[in-house]
Amino acid sequence: MKNLLARFAKDESGATAIEYGLIAGLISIAIVAAVEASGGAISGIFSTIQGKLEGAQGKVK
Repeated sequence: MKNLLARFAKDESGATAIEYGLIAGLISIAIVAAVEASGGAISGIFSTIQGKLEGAQGKVK
């Protein structure tokens, strides 16, 4: 039993998978934060374009 616990303590095969999972989680958090930060600016750009298109459509009628 002592040998089994010693082997279990030395086993590091799952550590790599956990590290990759943590890295993927941190990258996804960074992506979400970047999208949230740029969302307002992109929304403003589309609102400006929409206003200009509506103004141009009013001139055509």
